[in-house]
Amino acid sequence: VLYHELDKVMGQLLGMREKENQLATYFQIEHCIIASGDSDEQQKVMDELGRATMESLNYLLPEGDNIIAVMGGTTMAEVADHMTTILSNKRHLVFVPARGGLGEAVSIQANSVSAQMAKKTGGENRVLYVPEQVSEETYKPLLQEPAVYNTLKMVDKANCVLHSIGDARLMAERRGMSSDVLALIEKEAAVGEAFGYFFNETGKVVYKIPRIGLQLKDLARVPCVLAIAGGKSKAKAIEAYMKNAPNQTWLITDEGAANQILKGVTL
Repeated sequence: VLYHELDKVMGQLLGMREKENQLATYFQIEHCIIASGDSDEQQKVMDELGRATMESLNYLLPEGDNIIAVMGGTTMAEVADHMTTILSNKRHLVFVPARGGLGEAVSIQANSVSAQMAKKTGGENRVLYVPEQVSEETYKPLLQEPAVYNTLKMVDKANCVLHSIGDARLMAERRGMSSDVLALIEKEAAVGEAFGYFFNETGKVVYKIPRIGLQLKDLARVPCVLAIAGGKSKAKAIEAYMKNAPNQTWLITDEGAANQILKGVTL
């Protein structure tokens, strides 16, 4: 009986590996990790995503100095809770918010997520005091502020970026964006959001929040990029963003999203 149970477990694992390889190939990225279940339905799947992120970082980050640029969001806040001091073994970690952001609930802003990650790992943290949605005129002088300037310099030097991928409409609403912008996002059929960029199903950028901090094009030069997003409801968003993801990306997702994405794929 034990042998059959083991056989079954191995079969499931191999099936999962197969799916991970399929997704990585489809998105043309370095690696994909799929947690069992659907985080839309079960909180414990979120815990798995957090653990998988922690293990991936421990595998990917070099010894010595590391600067990790972090985005905000509910998924990222969950990931922060699963960090441990294991990550600081033979490493000096500095966490920096990748973008300014005061448009959202404080607990899920990049500043808070970055601070929590530093606290959990025993690393250091830098703060970026910049509102998320400001006009060009407003933020030009902000860039001259030493506190802002120095943090942005750190973001430029980051060797790792952690981010999630959001549902376009939810993200726009959560950030309290104007009705004009909401209408535009609707009209352009945006499905996904990452780094303040809104993507339609083909992966085209249909709107961008003018923001201070990391831009999509900056990702190309970052050796370690982890995108963490799960749940069947995020399948379209993940697929849209991944058309823009740099090749060195690791996607950490769950079966809910993966099965939904692979449904429409013939490899």
